[in-house]
Parts: sequence; C-alpha cells; structure tokens
Amino acid sequence: MQFYSSWRALLVAGAALAIQGCASSPDDMVECGTVSSYVEPDNSANLYRVVVTHLDGEPVISRPNYLLSPGEHTFTVAELINSPDLKVSLSARKVKMLSVNVVAEQQYHIAAKFNTDKIYIGQNQGYWQPIVWQTEFHQCEMKR
Repeated sequence: MQFYSSWRALLVAGAALAIQGCASSPDDMVECGTVSSYVEPDNSANLYRVVVTHLDGEPVISRPNYLLSPGEHTFTVAELINSPDLKVSLSARKVKMLSVNVVAEQQYHIAAKFNTDKIYIGQNQGYWQPIVWQTEFHQCEMKR
C-alpha cells in the first residue's frame, strides 16, 4: 500500500509539473506575424503555390505557417507552377528570394506569380517571381 501511494504521489507531482510547463504566462509571450504558403492562390490570376526551402538563410522543412517576430525576414522559395503555358526547361527552374517585412498581428500569404506577358523558353528564369498576394489581420502570439 505504501508503494502505491508513493507511486501515485510521484505521478500527480509529475503531471502538475508538466501542466505548469505547458502554461505560459503573459510575460513569456511575444507579438508576432505569420507568413503562410498553404492557401491555394487563384491560378486564373497566374498565382501558384511555393515551397519554402530556407528562412533567413537557414534550411527549413516547409510548413504551412511561419510564426515570426516583427521585422524583415527572407524566404528562399521554389515555385510550384503547373501551367501548360510554362515552357522553360527544368534546369531553369531555380529558387528565388522573397523579403517580407513582418508586422505583428498580420498574416502574409506568399505565392509564385507566373509572368505571362511574354513567352519564356529555354533557360530564362524571368518567368516567375515570388510575391505576397494577400495580407490580412491574424492574431498571433508565440513563446519567447
């Protein structure tokens, strides 16, 4: 019986510490903005999804949202343009950089803008550019 009550006390104490560790006080939270690449942009407006490969020069595993401190952040992105009008070679399909000036409580949706103003063939990399295609209010808090 003594073993059972000691074990139970340890379990309760461990659970209390785990819950306390999950709880964040307001002092532990900081304002942030969100950069997102998961929303499918309007392909009829020549906008396509991108995959993030690097954030501020560091390699990342692409994810739908990036919670970031306010300020300038640089994304390295690869386009996912699946238009039949795209005629450039695969070797011309290179990553590009996009700088986003993140403001607290804002969400920035990023995409690849397919430039259809002229025909791009061969190695021409001017066929697309990364852009912020939509900005909206979005409540955001993250741990320090």
